[in-house]
Amino acid sequence: MPHLVPITTSPASASRIAPPLVAQDLCGSPAEVLPRVAPHGEASTSVTDQQERLELLDHLERLRPGVIKPANNFIKYPYCIPGGFYDQQWDWDGFFIASHLAARNPPQPQYLKFWTLNVLASILPDGDVAACITPAGPRLGERSLRLKPFIAQGAELAARLLDDYGWVDEHYEEIARIATRWETTHFVETYGLFVWEDAMQSGADNNPAIGNDESALKTVMACDVNAFVYREYLALASLADRLGRGDDQVRYAAKAQALREALNTHLWDAEAESYWNRHALTGHWLKRVSYSNFVPLWAGMVPPERAQVMIRRYLWNDRHMLAPCGLRSLSRQDPDYNNANTIIPFSNWQGPVWPIANYFYFVALLQHGFRQEAAELVRRLTRLYLRDIAFCGSLHENYCAETGVPLAPSAAQSKHGLEGGFVGWNLLLQDMIEMLDGRPHLLSLPP
Repeated sequence: MPHLVPITTSPASASRIAPPLVAQDLCGSPAEVLPRVAPHGEASTSVTDQQERLELLDHLERLRPGVIKPANNFIKYPYCIPGGFYDQQWDWDGFFIASHLAARNPPQPQYLKFWTLNVLASILPDGDVAACITPAGPRLGERSLRLKPFIAQGAELAARLLDDYGWVDEHYEEIARIATRWETTHFVETYGLFVWEDAMQSGADNNPAIGNDESALKTVMACDVNAFVYREYLALASLADRLGRGDDQVRYAAKAQALREALNTHLWDAEAESYWNRHALTGHWLKRVSYSNFVPLWAGMVPPERAQVMIRRYLWNDRHMLAPCGLRSLSRQDPDYNNANTIIPFSNWQGPVWPIANYFYFVALLQHGFRQEAAELVRRLTRLYLRDIAFCGSLHENYCAETGVPLAPSAAQSKHGLEGGFVGWNLLLQDMIEMLDGRPHLLSLPP
């Protein structure tokens, strides 16, 4: 395996001069990469930062075409894939990759429409939708691989950016049925909150704040699932408004407000100053500082003062989530914290830096007054990406939080025997750079 060295010069020069290659620290010492950052204020961008960003954007321009696949057999419309490692349309991967493409110049929002139409063509016999659609058909027989709550968001964003609601009107009832199906399958009426089937269904495959215990399915009222469903209600309300369905607009807006209130009532721990997942049967907090706790901050569900104290205490704190090369997926204080390189049977969300999680964190930072921290996060991720590109010419889906060493997919894990090749929602780093420069957040929805 090639050999990775610490960053002792700028990543820009390192990517042009291939160093001799071992899996060592990519990020330098903590003293180098964990500077003191003021709680608030305007971020300053050095010439080196700008050069690194420009170099990275050139690489992403080269890598981006690999995420688009033409229609193939069962998949009737062009679709987005996570780079070279997969050839299927995955639910939230496809949604976020298509969202990235919609923000390019020129914009390409058609891929959000295609994503939505491919989902609508993949209804299972029980009325649900598989999370994974292959050229041979939906991936069947796996209870946890069911569509996450994104279909209404995909339809709303595609229609808004295309300025074309006709195709949505044609499919509106089915979109609404799929989006609200969670109310009959994963809703806890006592709390007014939703649950995941298990961690695998959440996409954070082995998140210990949810778990995969076969005897405890549908028991964890998780922060992330409630944030995603909240945004589904907002998207449905927006679509109903544009389609002249006034009663539906009022109903879905009320559902969003009720869910927001339930989350802030039942999942906020004032003493710990954090949102926690909670057990639906016992009411016990699952006090694990995990990626999923912070998703409501991205979704715009929480009061600013709560978001700010939670960010200071847990997110931008190197005792918990802040790492030399980005932000962790699980606190390093957690007993299950690790950076093991796994991808089958599940990917590791118990510590490694995940670009998609860092996108959620970034938006939360930017929306709640932590612009300087958001800029610092972009700087760390940019250097991490540049080192990975220098190493293998591509990217990975996650990275060791302590060293920055790329994890999955390794050459041994790839059917092609190639290191890296995972290019997908990690393209959102470009969106983060653009948002720092003033571009609106494309996925914003009216509260």
